[in-house]
Amino acid sequence: MTKAFRHLLNRRASTGPAVPSDFDTSLATEPPVPLPSGPLRGLAVPGNPMTALLLNYSYLQVLDLLTTSAFLLAGVREANPLVVIAMKLAPNAIVGLAVVKTMALVLGLICWWTSKSRLLKGATVFYAVLVAYNLVCLIFGLAVR
Repeated sequence: MTKAFRHLLNRRASTGPAVPSDFDTSLATEPPVPLPSGPLRGLAVPGNPMTALLLNYSYLQVLDLLTTSAFLLAGVREANPLVVIAMKLAPNAIVGLAVVKTMALVLGLICWWTSKSRLLKGATVFYAVLVAYNLVCLIFGLAVR
């Protein structure tokens, strides 16, 4: 440890924590709300950022389903080979698309349950970009018509 760093630590310890005079210390003394542990750690807890992330991810899945359906109706071809295969195997293209979206929601739930926030965050960003791309394809598909 450098001499200057030790000096700052000693100075900080001697002066105590810097708390503004208008700071309500009664809030700081309340015990924290215990979070669930074990297999319940991913369940909905008020203020849990993973729950908000899962809701955003689920919302984007619904938007992707709607925008993909809209651009298929506009005559734009699906680019994802997995979705194309699912639509060919299903009795109806919308049913195949719904099956793929259900699988994506299950994967999102697994990420939420196992607290894989980085993976869920990346997937959420990916689907946000994908929904924007779907809207652009829809606009161009309707403009060409």
